[in-house]
Amino acid sequence: MAAFLYKLGVQFYGLLLRSSAPFHDKAKQWVDGRKNIFQTISLKMAGNAAPVIWFHCASLGEFEQGRPVMEQIKQEYPHVKIALTFFSPSGYEVRKNYAGADYIFYLPLDTAAHARQFVALVKPVLAVFVKYEFWYYYLRELHTRQIPVISISAIFRENQVFFKPYGSFYRNILKFFTHLFTQDQASAQLLAQQGISQVTVAGDTRFDRVLQTAAAAKNIPIIENFKNKEPMMVIGSSWPADMRVLMPFIQENLTTLKFVIAPHEIHPAQIAEMLSQFPEIATTYSTATPTHVADYRIMIIDNIGLLSSLYRYGSYAYIGGAFGKGLHNTLEAAVFGLPLFFGPAYTKFKEAVDLVALHGAFPVQNTAELQARFNQIQADEQKQKQLSEKNKNYVTQQAGATATIVAACKQWLPQTA
Repeated sequence: MAAFLYKLGVQFYGLLLRSSAPFHDKAKQWVDGRKNIFQTISLKMAGNAAPVIWFHCASLGEFEQGRPVMEQIKQEYPHVKIALTFFSPSGYEVRKNYAGADYIFYLPLDTAAHARQFVALVKPVLAVFVKYEFWYYYLRELHTRQIPVISISAIFRENQVFFKPYGSFYRNILKFFTHLFTQDQASAQLLAQQGISQVTVAGDTRFDRVLQTAAAAKNIPIIENFKNKEPMMVIGSSWPADMRVLMPFIQENLTTLKFVIAPHEIHPAQIAEMLSQFPEIATTYSTATPTHVADYRIMIIDNIGLLSSLYRYGSYAYIGGAFGKGLHNTLEAAVFGLPLFFGPAYTKFKEAVDLVALHGAFPVQNTAELQARFNQIQADEQKQKQLSEKNKNYVTQQAGATATIVAACKQWLPQTA
């Protein structure tokens, strides 16, 4: 029955997206990206004789987790090809030209026929699924063909369906994995209780990725001129729910603090509304010029790809998403030692829980709480320095998952061309 419901659910999801496509941009991208997908895969894979490693990521965040492993494998095994798939348009559309992969596709919907066709065309010698990806038919097909498949940066919680009395179908999906590399010991223990022992606690590859990103952070002269040596808060990946809390805080602190706002989604109407609320003191990244940019108090980022480098200029960071959609990447700011603020829905994110426990990050319920937390830190310069070191040290100490995973992959990878 569970297998039937899974199949029905996947088919219904595909139908829902196809019916929504005329009215919803992301649904349209999801549908259009899969048109003639097998013909596209067949043409691009034609003639390839090199071993292929298939990496699958749900979206952009999972891509960033998989990226250091991809790049390390490519460096150590230059004779292999990397095939990268995405489920979501927000991953594919941003990274469809990523130079570290030889082939980049949307993942066809998870059906038995699609799984057979995809695996037959790509012919992976190893499949790597990042974090939360558990597609039944693809994993079953890989298992049937005896192709090694691993999960990396996986994290499990007791309330997930795998660990419910009625979750046997989903537990069996986990048994298709040749090996699971978890972020923490708690995940490994949950799996062990279900008889799943092919597990290594490796940590989270995002720590390796943010250290790489920080080392290669871009110089952004416009932002440097805008900051003009003043304290500055970087608001990263904000949603409207975050801005409802932040707007009064921004208004209250404009004279002593500058603000860079990087919305999670760039909508011209929302940017125009923000500009209208702060006439003459707010500008956008695309329209700012170096000459007078220091005169502004608010900079709105209206393009994609700058956020991880923006944090290097910050004094504080507010990370969006934890008022509903899910907290975004806190590590990109923590690596630069910034005190962090975010909303209350953060407990599913281990690194956020850890940073809160270290007193390097501060969850807030409303504007008044944000202001109170901020005042405590702003008033104590020594506390700021201690907090900064805590956050930087936390990221550094958690690094190393990539090396553990790549070393383990040697048993499944061809050693020569």
